[in-house]
Amino acid sequence: MSKRRTLARAGIAAVGILTLGLMAGCSSDSGSGGSEEAGSTLEKAKEAGSITIAVADERPYSWVDDNGEPQGATIAMHKEIFSALGIDDIKVVESDWNSLIPGLNAGRFDVISAGMSILPDRCAKAAFSDPEIMYTTTLMVPEGNPEGLTDLDSVKATNGDVKLAILAGGIEAGYAESLGISNTVEVDNAQDGMDLVSNGRADVFAMTAISLNWMAENNPDAGVETTKPFVQVIDGVEQIGAGSTVFRQDDTELLEAYNEELANITGDPEKYMSLVGEYGFTEDNLPPEDLTTEQLCEGDLS
Repeated sequence: MSKRRTLARAGIAAVGILTLGLMAGCSSDSGSGGSEEAGSTLEKAKEAGSITIAVADERPYSWVDDNGEPQGATIAMHKEIFSALGIDDIKVVESDWNSLIPGLNAGRFDVISAGMSILPDRCAKAAFSDPEIMYTTTLMVPEGNPEGLTDLDSVKATNGDVKLAILAGGIEAGYAESLGISNTVEVDNAQDGMDLVSNGRADVFAMTAISLNWMAENNPDAGVETTKPFVQVIDGVEQIGAGSTVFRQDDTELLEAYNEELANITGDPEKYMSLVGEYGFTEDNLPPEDLTTEQLCEGDLS
């Protein structure tokens, strides 16, 4: 079993995703949808033997294949964790990225399984599990990288001569705004972003490295390639972050039970890799022991 890294050694990060949502008053006593029934979401899920999770078709994190079967690294972890909690049936709802947290709080599903980045404004609207996956960012560009782009600073340096595609609600949208990049176009999902670059309607698409590398490798005829992964720097600060699973704020019993089982995975690199390795993740994506959700919710990237 390999030694866990420290945060200082991790040196990787930044990840997509930033969702605005409305709180809908769901509580652990009311369960999904805010009904008056007794019993927490966890109790109801155990009794029914099933739980409903939402995905946003971001591969290789989570998606639904052509046969209607859920796939991806977060799905693999969730099958393991919820089975350990006595919940073997995972029902999946597909959603646009920007609708994930609003849908969660409206009770349309119980959990978000999308590797969502832990950010302060999201923490004000939903509860995040312990960190699960570390991220870096990359750029998808036309084959040959005609503009010679390397990171978002290089996009900014073009002074608006290139059009940047960004995921609506994604963390890269926040990076672009902070850097003053205005020639942007928002997309609802990763496929749309790749299509814009492939069709010449955008010059570059910014998103998490693992996602864009997966898409480029699995779409060899799209005429795109990816740059080397990077950690974006904003105001002199490296944007270190991690993604995790998302719950309603009042579902504390479910969150605590989930974190207890999650620790058995993130505390064992071999176990972690057995679940996510086939999707292109490595031990570099394993969060360091000294990185906490509380730290990320406070915006502490030191």
